[in-house]
Amino acid sequence: MPKIRIAIAGVGNCASSLVQGIFYYKDIASNDDAVPGLMHNVLGGYRISDIEPVAAFDIDARKVGKDLSEAIFAKPNCTYVFQRDVPNLSVEVMKAPVLDGVASHMKDYPESSTFKVGMEAAADVADVLKEKKADMLINYLPVGSEEAAKYYANACLEAKTALVNCMPVFIASSPEWQKKFSDAKLPVIGDDIKSQVGATIVHRTLAKLFADRGVKIERMYQLNVGGNTDFLNMLARDRLASKKISKTQAVQSILPHKLAQENIHIGPSDYVPWLNDRKICFLRIEGSKFGGVPVELELRLLVEDSPNSAGSAIDAVRCCKIALDRGISGPLHSISAYTMKSPPQQFPDDVARIMVEEFIKGSRER
Repeated sequence: MPKIRIAIAGVGNCASSLVQGIFYYKDIASNDDAVPGLMHNVLGGYRISDIEPVAAFDIDARKVGKDLSEAIFAKPNCTYVFQRDVPNLSVEVMKAPVLDGVASHMKDYPESSTFKVGMEAAADVADVLKEKKADMLINYLPVGSEEAAKYYANACLEAKTALVNCMPVFIASSPEWQKKFSDAKLPVIGDDIKSQVGATIVHRTLAKLFADRGVKIERMYQLNVGGNTDFLNMLARDRLASKKISKTQAVQSILPHKLAQENIHIGPSDYVPWLNDRKICFLRIEGSKFGGVPVELELRLLVEDSPNSAGSAIDAVRCCKIALDRGISGPLHSISAYTMKSPPQQFPDDVARIMVEEFIKGSRER
């Protein structure tokens, strides 16, 4: 099989987990034990080791100019290291345009927790994507980077490169951008990556359980705290609009009747530096059952945040390559619904998985 040539926008914790995973599972074949967090060890003929980083972009002086194999372990990255032995990839991290990629309050925190913006001239992302012949770009930009996300999406269109949008700016779910990618004959997957077992997927599953068992859900919250730079970035509440929409609609879509805005609260709540890349979710669902008798659920979930989504990203990347191979363009509904919080169309997770299996076999176009 040919390699899947990926470019990465944002060499943070999620990118670190993705690249580590490529080498941690480099020898995995279809007859090996199933890799946790993946649909299949070999998906559509593509192994994990077929994914090859060819370009990377960041703004932090501690990463720019370094090989990607070094940059994924540089500050302020703080995720769990499960594969230290990553060979030199001959992929220099290039300085990206800053745009709105850094919240203004970040400078008020310790150097180890924030960005040191490099002084180098920014690369032309479209030119680099063309030069490196990238099949697709994975967008791992910080929450709230709307201008920057659109810059990268336009660069993909110019370079004839597909897009896997793992952050909550609405590209794949926007009719305007869907048309642009369809017209360019490019697939797009998004928006906002789901974790293997994270706050959103657990919340969706429990809410669906309540609804399926006839409980009238009356109110709920999901409060999340963490210590990585994403949580630090999200202290700027004006950057949270799309994230709150993304997480809320992912849960609302499971309910038979949407809750009023005052009865549902979902979103990042605070930054606790010593948690590093760990995220703690506090979840509460209140409802009433037979006879109007109340029922309440409270849950605490602790995860290492970034490795939690790496498997979803690997499956999305391989499905995107299948679409490229088949000449399929525009939004990929099945894999977006399965791996993203805000896909073009929401489906229950079990239904979305069946749709992806049909797509892989070729019995479903997208």
